[in-house]
Amino acid sequence: MLLPLLLTLLSLRGVSGQQEFAVRGMVISLNRSARTFTASIDAIANYMRAMTMPFDVRSAGDLEGLTPGAIVEFTLVVNEQSSYAQNIRIVRYESVEQDPLTASRLTLLNDIVRGSAVKQVAIGEQVADFTLTDQKRRRVRLSDFDGKLLAMNFIYTSCPLPNFCLRLANNFHVLQKRFQRELGRDLVLLTVTFDPAHDTPEVLAKYASQWDADAATWHFLTGPPAEIERVSDMFGVHAYGNEGLLDHSLHTVLIDRKRKLAANIEGNQFTATQLGDLVQNLLR
Repeated sequence: MLLPLLLTLLSLRGVSGQQEFAVRGMVISLNRSARTFTASIDAIANYMRAMTMPFDVRSAGDLEGLTPGAIVEFTLVVNEQSSYAQNIRIVRYESVEQDPLTASRLTLLNDIVRGSAVKQVAIGEQVADFTLTDQKRRRVRLSDFDGKLLAMNFIYTSCPLPNFCLRLANNFHVLQKRFQRELGRDLVLLTVTFDPAHDTPEVLAKYASQWDADAATWHFLTGPPAEIERVSDMFGVHAYGNEGLLDHSLHTVLIDRKRKLAANIEGNQFTATQLGDLVQNLLR
């Protein structure tokens, strides 16, 4: 477990006494009864490479609010006898490239414009079925993939910023390479456009080819605007026109084999490796 590994690291470095390290990563799983959580963490300078590992906490309350996919920062306390995480803080996504008021404006507009929208799905809840059209003009139903893990993100193909839609698409490109054996059999990738007026199946097919997407296992989906809005609302995805572009939120969603929401990761503050670690855990 965690303690033997950390004690080994300490002995190799000749470290004695108590030390504290600032850690950032993605929550992969939780064991509340054992008061532990597993996270895929960034490298800790001069101490530990990036890795996935479990962390103890002092009380079950320290895990309050944590869910798989949450981006967290915490202090790792290590001494010669024990180690534990403390001061755990969930990192909420805030865009630094756009107007700082964009996120608030999107939420407000969503409340006004889509007052009758579908309620957002909560972690652990069943995801309602929907039908969209992929880059091969095939009708694709969510229920077609029951029994498989689904990774789904939301983009539009003319997004100009490399750290927004392009980053989300690249994350799935990395997943496609990492899980070659699982794709189709246990894992399916879904990328939904929130710009159906422009992103026709033909446009999506061209975009998919940039990522060497296998159309049998990575579906780029579009559909009627009303249905795209319904699907987007289910996961808290908002997009509005702004001077020829779209102000939009970023979400990456994981749906388990029973079609229940396993994770809804907002933003782009995680690595493709961390997303892959979360997928790996859910595939077990």
